[in-house]
Amino acid sequence: MTMIDTGWTDASRWLLFAAALCFVGSVLHLAIIFGGPAWYRAFGAGEGLARAAEGGSLAPAAITAGIALVLLIWGAYALSAAGIISPLPLLPLVLVAISAILLARGLLIVAPGLWRPDLSPEFKFWSSLYVLIMALAFIIGTVQRWDNI
Repeated sequence: MTMIDTGWTDASRWLLFAAALCFVGSVLHLAIIFGGPAWYRAFGAGEGLARAAEGGSLAPAAITAGIALVLLIWGAYALSAAGIISPLPLLPLVLVAISAILLARGLLIVAPGLWRPDLSPEFKFWSSLYVLIMALAFIIGTVQRWDNI
């Protein structure tokens, strides 16, 4: 029995995983906007953002939507590098930048004291772990597909 070649490589799988993590993060950020102040609190965004949302400020929604948009774009770059969508501009450079940003953010897991004190320890740990996993998926997938992007 022969295997059908689907064209999926391990590198593509890493990049698809990276894209999925980005898209889940993006949707979660959008859900927080619609969930309102209680969701800002539940997800550990800080009392300042929750209070601002309670007071009708658009700043929390704008900040959160901005993060959602960035994650959406980064997910598209992961799909592009995996060969799922057409190559996006400056693909190799952007993948390196995304990987570096995510790695730097994810490594804050070992330095929670560098963060704002109003953020919960749980938020600091779990968000850093999530971002660190995203960083590793981007890094591994990018390195493995480097000659094809």
